[in-house]
Amino acid sequence: MTETFRPASLRGLMLGAGAPKIIVPIVGASLDAVRTTVGGLARDDYDLVELRVDHFDDVEHHTEVLELLETLREELPDDVPVLFTFRSKPEGGARDIDARDYESLLRLAIHSGLVDAVDVEMFTELGSLERLVNGAHEAGVAVIMSSHDFERTPPVAQIVARLTLQQDLGADVVKVAVMPNSPGDVLTLLQATAEFTSTRAVRPAITMSMGPLGVVSRLAGETFGSCATFGSAGTASAPGQVDAHELRGVLQLVHAAQG
Repeated sequence: MTETFRPASLRGLMLGAGAPKIIVPIVGASLDAVRTTVGGLARDDYDLVELRVDHFDDVEHHTEVLELLETLREELPDDVPVLFTFRSKPEGGARDIDARDYESLLRLAIHSGLVDAVDVEMFTELGSLERLVNGAHEAGVAVIMSSHDFERTPPVAQIVARLTLQQDLGADVVKVAVMPNSPGDVLTLLQATAEFTSTRAVRPAITMSMGPLGVVSRLAGETFGSCATFGSAGTASAPGQVDAHELRGVLQLVHAAQG
């Protein structure tokens, strides 16, 4: 029996249904910095918050990470989902981390009761990846599996293969971000997104082409099948992110045009 497409539900927010959702990364280095950033968010400008703990100075200390999560949850409206992410240095993050510590940190978030989804990097060691995916699902936490290439844009077939593998590995949402070196690279990312979402997807996909060249992919992703995009609120977490407030207006225009 062929599996049917299944959107991801996070506190009632549906990724993979309706207009693309706006994810705002929080990149504060301290508890106060995170609190200030969240306090400055306009509710209409975002749908989901991503806590980028690789930017947090005390990320090695689990007690401080839990305090950070508690503070974030207290500061956010009840209906806003939280995505917990440690982005490793090879994938464009602020710092690197030992494989064992990476798994331990994500397990902490999964079992905290304070997050709705965790980002699991696709190139995590397979045994660790399987434990994280299974543990998250047992705890009722969604998995957004991700792959980033900050040097180039792989061919269409390779991008589609990555998204398909993430889906096969149990991701609730699949994600690929690549760096274009020409306008043609942006078209490659968009073509791969359309091919995956129209022929293979049973889970929602988030894709983007980074940097100035790739901004169009963040604005018009719905046309090609991407279910969410990242908008900045102050400090961006990746090159090419658009201000969240401005992004909302563009996404609404594109969505209305889809009929």
